[in-house]
Amino acid sequence: MLRALAVDDERPSLEELLYLLNADPRIDSAEGAGDATDALRRINRALESGPDGPDAVDVVFLDIQMPGLDGLDLARLLTGFARPPLIVFVTAHEDFAVQAFDLKAADYVLKPVRKERLAEAVRRVVELRAAAQRDAAAPRIPVHEPDPDHIPVELGGVTRFVAVDDITHVEAQGDYARLHTDRGSHLVRIPLSTLEERWRSRGFVRIHRRHLVALRHIGELRLDAGTVSVLIGSEELQVSRRHARELRDLLMRRTTS
Repeated sequence: MLRALAVDDERPSLEELLYLLNADPRIDSAEGAGDATDALRRINRALESGPDGPDAVDVVFLDIQMPGLDGLDLARLLTGFARPPLIVFVTAHEDFAVQAFDLKAADYVLKPVRKERLAEAVRRVVELRAAAQRDAAAPRIPVHEPDPDHIPVELGGVTRFVAVDDITHVEAQGDYARLHTDRGSHLVRIPLSTLEERWRSRGFVRIHRRHLVALRHIGELRLDAGTVSVLIGSEELQVSRRHARELRDLLMRRTTS
């Protein structure tokens, strides 16, 4: 059972979110805060009372754009706590998803909040909390680093491993990234910025805020009336102006090396 704190400066949105949370059988209690400063006071009080105290908070459902201290500011403050609550961002704006997942958010829910989508966020929180509790209770044993040559994907309830070298390009899709190969595509819940950093040394480069491409799979670089695009297989992808020069330089170096 989860103890939740919902934070939103718009009263109708806060009341609707609290109604949906209290209707979920996995939520033991849900309280509201009208701004991030009030939420920070409550979370501090909860941490002082301990994980089993009367004021404990397991998860914060947090709006982003609020006057004064906003949701991202509060989340950054919480990352410095020894045992912070989990964060689920609830916002009307898609533009902050990358920052949210960089802050290790459990989920990112867009307004207007649907009951089914909120239930999925609660499910993720329950799983993350259970996993953290198992990790805390488990003996410390050496673990292997993830396989750098493959990435796990879910297909019909089965986990399969896609070779990174087979991925031609990656497309940002809200909370997820879609991996494209010659044989199809796979959706994974990893921010595009994380894959960009992880695969930079493997020849992947950002060409657009929505696209990451593997240099070795680029068939053509096209220039047309001041616009730049690349051809990957039969698909043409636009290159943003800010990334065009870096891409040309990288392709030139590959052809001359």
